[in-house]
Amino acid sequence: MSGAERIELEGTEGALSVRAWQHPAPARVVVLCHGYGEHIGRYEHVAGALVERGAAVYGPDHIGHGESGGEQVLVRDFGHVVDDLHSVVRLAREAHPDLPVVLVAHSMGGMIGTRYAQRHGEELAGLVLSAPAIGLTPVLADWLAAPELPDDPIDVAVLSRDASVGQAYADDPLVWHGGWKRPTLEAFHRANEAVDAGPGFGDLPVLYVHGEADELVPMALAQPAVQRLRGEDFAERIVPEARHEVFNELDQDVTIGLVGDFVDRVTAR
Repeated sequence: MSGAERIELEGTEGALSVRAWQHPAPARVVVLCHGYGEHIGRYEHVAGALVERGAAVYGPDHIGHGESGGEQVLVRDFGHVVDDLHSVVRLAREAHPDLPVVLVAHSMGGMIGTRYAQRHGEELAGLVLSAPAIGLTPVLADWLAAPELPDDPIDVAVLSRDASVGQAYADDPLVWHGGWKRPTLEAFHRANEAVDAGPGFGDLPVLYVHGEADELVPMALAQPAVQRLRGEDFAERIVPEARHEVFNELDQDVTIGLVGDFVDRVTAR
C-alpha cells in the first residue's frame, strides 16, 4: 500500500509527523502507536490491511523518532508523548467525528497506549497491546543503577524469525541504531511506575498479543501487568515461537487478521 498523507502537527516538544491512510467511506478509525527507536512507516502493511477492512488509519512518529522533531530517541517525559497521541486522536476525530476509535500499540507504544487508556480510555472503543513494554519497573531500576547504561544496538535477530525484517531494520536510516540515553531510560522507568500506580482498563475492550519467544519485552514480565489491568472484555493471543515484532513475523497475516477481527467487533456496537 502507498499514498499515505503526511500531516504535521505541533506537539508538546516540537513538530510531529503524522501519517494518515484514508478510506473513501470509513466505518472506523484506527490509531497506530509505534515502538522505541523506530517509526510509523514500518507499519505500512498493518495500516493497509486495516484500510482494506474499512478503517481510516492514523499514526504519529513520536517525538525524537522518525520524521518528527527532537533529538533522536530522546524522550524526557512520556506524559508529553501521551499528550501528543491525544492530539493525533483529536485530529482523527475532527476528520471523522462520528466514528469509533481503536488504538493499536506496540512495545514502547504499548506502554504509551496503556497510559493513554488509563488517562483517556473513555475516548476509545478498543485497545490492542502488542508486546507492551510494561511490568518492567524492576529491570529498568537495575539498568539505571548500573555503572553504565546498555549501549549496544538492538540485535536485529530478536525482532522476527524472518531474516529480511532484521535486514530492513538494520538498513533503515530512520531507525535508531545506538544505545540508551539516560533521560529516556529514566522517563521509561517513571512511565512504568505510573502504569503500576494507575487504574485498570475498566470496561474498555482489550486484545493482548505477544510473541512466545520475545527477548526484548519478555512475556513473563508484561503479561502479569496486562492481566492486572484487564477488564471483562479481554482476549489474549500468545503467538507460538514468535519473537518481538508479531506484526512482522512469519505468521503476521494471521496476527494482523486477528487484530482486524477485534477492531471490527468493538466498533460494530
